[in-house]
Amino acid sequence: MSSAPSPFFHPQPQQVLDDSIQSPSYSQDSNSPSQHHFDSMDSTGTTIRYSTSGMTDVVNPTLGLFTPQSSYPYSLRKRRPCCTKDEDLFPITAATADETPQPTMKKFKLESVSPGEARKDFSIEDEPVKVESKTESANNTDQEDHINRLPDELLLKVFSFLPDKSLLACCSVSYRFHQVSNSQEVWKELYLSLYDYRMPLSHPAHGQFEFGEQVPIRGGNYNPWKESHRQLHNGVHVMKEPRSNCRAVKYRCFDQIEKAQAFLEEDEYREKLIFLHTGVHEPIDTILINTDVQIIGASDSGDITSSVILEGTKNTTVTFTDGSANAYFGFITVRFRADPTIRQQQPQMIQQGQQQMTHFYSILVTDKDAMPYIERCDITSKVGNGAAICVKKNAAPKVNFIIFDLSKILYLQFKYCTVLDCENVGIYITEHATGHFEHCEIARNTLAGIWVKNHANPYFRKCQIHSGKDVGVFTFEHGQGYFERCNIHSNRISGIEVKNSANPVVIRCDVHHGYTGGIYVHERGRGQFMENRIYANAYAGIWITSHSDPTIRKNEIFTGQQGGVYIFGEGRGLIEQNNIYGNALAGIQIRSQSDPIVRLNKIHNGLHGGIYVHEKGRGLIEENEVYANTLAGIWVTTGSSPILRKNRIHSGKQVGVYFYDQGHGLLEENDIFNHLYSGVQIRTGSNPKITRNKIWGGQNGGILVYNGGKGCLEDNEIFDNAMAGVWIKTDSEPTLRRNKIYDGRDGGVCIFNRGRGLLEDNDIFRNAQAGVLISTESNPTLRRNKIYDGKSAGIEITNGATATLEENQLFRNKYGGLCVATGVEPVEMNNYIFDNYDTISHAIDSGQCLYKVSSNNSFPMHNFFRCITCNTTERNAICLNCIKCCHSGHDIELVRFDRFFCDCGAGTLKRECHLQNVPYDNDSMYESSTPISSDTGSDD
Repeated sequence: MSSAPSPFFHPQPQQVLDDSIQSPSYSQDSNSPSQHHFDSMDSTGTTIRYSTSGMTDVVNPTLGLFTPQSSYPYSLRKRRPCCTKDEDLFPITAATADETPQPTMKKFKLESVSPGEARKDFSIEDEPVKVESKTESANNTDQEDHINRLPDELLLKVFSFLPDKSLLACCSVSYRFHQVSNSQEVWKELYLSLYDYRMPLSHPAHGQFEFGEQVPIRGGNYNPWKESHRQLHNGVHVMKEPRSNCRAVKYRCFDQIEKAQAFLEEDEYREKLIFLHTGVHEPIDTILINTDVQIIGASDSGDITSSVILEGTKNTTVTFTDGSANAYFGFITVRFRADPTIRQQQPQMIQQGQQQMTHFYSILVTDKDAMPYIERCDITSKVGNGAAICVKKNAAPKVNFIIFDLSKILYLQFKYCTVLDCENVGIYITEHATGHFEHCEIARNTLAGIWVKNHANPYFRKCQIHSGKDVGVFTFEHGQGYFERCNIHSNRISGIEVKNSANPVVIRCDVHHGYTGGIYVHERGRGQFMENRIYANAYAGIWITSHSDPTIRKNEIFTGQQGGVYIFGEGRGLIEQNNIYGNALAGIQIRSQSDPIVRLNKIHNGLHGGIYVHEKGRGLIEENEVYANTLAGIWVTTGSSPILRKNRIHSGKQVGVYFYDQGHGLLEENDIFNHLYSGVQIRTGSNPKITRNKIWGGQNGGILVYNGGKGCLEDNEIFDNAMAGVWIKTDSEPTLRRNKIYDGRDGGVCIFNRGRGLLEDNDIFRNAQAGVLISTESNPTLRRNKIYDGKSAGIEITNGATATLEENQLFRNKYGGLCVATGVEPVEMNNYIFDNYDTISHAIDSGQCLYKVSSNNSFPMHNFFRCITCNTTERNAICLNCIKCCHSGHDIELVRFDRFFCDCGAGTLKRECHLQNVPYDNDSMYESSTPISSDTGSDD
């Protein structure tokens, strides 16, 4: 009879059992498809073949229930064709209760070579072929009835002593044996006695382990304990006190990992799987892993990782090297704890120089083919010269350091990762190494939690990096790395430090509550920082200095105890599409010749200013939205000259853009509106170029130039401000050219207190007060301006001021084109003054009080008088018609021709005005309200 190939499925050579001498198998006659055979063996290695014809062949029988070379007294139930594959020791039951009728109970005969052998194992023997009489048949039936009447509890008790191979053999005896021997109670007891786990451990493929009942691939009754044993039975065990176990055919136990490794290497076809059991294991020397061995902790504790400890004291604990591409290491605490001799040598080594020191690691992964998978481990190092983990020389491990809380597995998988309390670095990656680190907790290490250098490029995802006594993540000397969704917080220095041309990618991480800064990039560091949340750090959220050039994009940077982004020491970088808000100091600070690009950011609700450029800072600042900050939206000072282009700067609680103390730069095509103070202020020697901006909606003035300020203001639109569109005062001398200044709720341009400057080719129209008001010893030059449609005069010059007026056009203004107070003598050349309404003369001619024309918020220029009889002063002006009507016969005096409204008509005098009856109002005003100067220039 020819034998068909074994139906068992062997996905990998190392998972094959000790071939046919131990494994049950199926065979089928090639010439007789309906003739099926089942091959099995007893615990002594004897091969037994069963057939559906009732014949049994036994090879070298020594112990069993049947007589050798006999036919079965009953027929086994038919099986399916052997086309279904399974692995190794565990055949698939071919029929179920729903598919076949329950067979009759077989005939058993208990024969033992000795009582000891009978207790050791049960196996099947052949009986001699004989013809049964009716009496014998009746006796056999009685025997079957006795077995049928055995309670399940007794069978379960008997089966609980059987090894795995015998339990499998019992599955083929009868339907009842099949049901009982496949019960979860039997296999759970066997499983717990072998592996120490509290629940099934699934091992579906090499390097994959997962606790919990898995969904069965095939239908039928699923036994998770039996399935777990089927997947794990090829493993060997390492215990502090090795024990034997007769319930597993292939059970092997050792007291050292090295011995278990040597045993597995002798058989290249056996799966390389080691169970490291509860206890503290101290290897003689470094455990060298250069194969695809799988080492997993085993314990009945709820916390497996903490119960299985691998501790080195004289050398690196575990080293993965070439050949460990598919190695697995999990559920183990690994630590290096230097013995006293090594600790005494450390100070001497430090004095001699670090190059001479020997470095010790808990885990070392080295060489390009070292790619182990390290999972659910707790790793620490108690030595000053080394790290918990070192990855170098092109190594690429896959690390998933997870504390696995077995007590909670019934509800959820709660993962914590630990590389804790190291006396040096937590994880050290160098020399072009890579690696995948996920769900790690790296905390309380003396130096950096993670070091990445020398072109290393690891991948960290969902890691907790915190409470370090140094930096959280340190990339330097061309180090790279990809950090995604990590939580980096509470480190003594910065959360992330990048220097010496390092170039990491940090994306969607939280960097917060650092005792200094969040991210520190210096000494030509680079890096890409995208979509992170950087907040609540003691210093700046991000520092960029010393020629560094990172990319900061789409981050949220908020609630820092100092600034948001701080660029100094010739720093550069691209700061783009970030949301920066709620910081105690400036959202972005640029100083000391730094030159970044700041683009498309939102900088708002700061407790200080929005952007602060000082100490010769530069930079391109464009298309940002800067709003609702407590101080100035943008400060430019101390020799700085940034380019500010196409920004929206609005709703600030002080100034929009503030140039002071030699602040320069270009302010171009910005929209500046709705500030409590001026939209733009320029003072103390500052000289910016301000062009093509819209400055509007301010609760004060549009642009204020004062205290020696300069500036070139060209092609701007300045409108709808509560006070003057442009203020020039206190020895300032700006240039205004081709601007449109209109719809102001006060004057167009006001020049006070020795203000000067050039106003050329501007359109000034529809303002509530004078188009240009010149006062208090000021002396500007106005050339080729159009000043029209004003609700007061076109140009008013008063209070000892003068001006040079050349080729200006003044028309359609309510109170006249040019109004000059007593004693003022401007220089006038070729001005065109026409079509003005001269409302004041018409009111005088019609006998009206001028207050009826102006009210108390407009200041028409005309002769005003004082009444000596009524004892009024120069502060109480009386118009000509009120003198004639209300103060007729009084002793009066002409004061001067100047700007005023009538106090008699306003009701501010004791004598009632006869020309009009208006409510008493002593809010007398004789000049446009002085703008509020910002104090944001203070350096405290």
